[in-house]
Amino acid sequence: MWMYQKETRAIEITVKPFYLEEQSEPDDSHFVFAYHIRIQNNGHDVVQLLNRHWQITDGRGRIQEVRGPGVVGEQPVLRPGEAFEYTSGCPLNTATGIMVGTYEMETLDGERFDVDIPAFSLDTPDAPVQLN
Repeated sequence: MWMYQKETRAIEITVKPFYLEEQSEPDDSHFVFAYHIRIQNNGHDVVQLLNRHWQITDGRGRIQEVRGPGVVGEQPVLRPGEAFEYTSGCPLNTATGIMVGTYEMETLDGERFDVDIPAFSLDTPDAPVQLN
């Protein structure tokens, strides 16, 4: 599987998506994907992840927005050099999709900024490859 990576203000986001065949029912248009994310603080400031915002686009171009506090029930604090990793999932009605988003971070002195999550592709192993 592919890995996707992007750095914003010394916060590096790495994403590795994968298809969960055992949880999917292709005959019922139910495809389940998971993604493993690593958030690495390469900067000098202590930061806390406050909120997440996802834009999920399925293979038919339908867009779903997801916003909420933290990730997997946590709002991790990252000191310089520290990383936080988690795995989450996304069901789709199509065999392919794309996710992209941001994390809202806050420094100890209260400055808030968005960190880009790189766009990544959700594809079943037998999905046709499409180049945009």
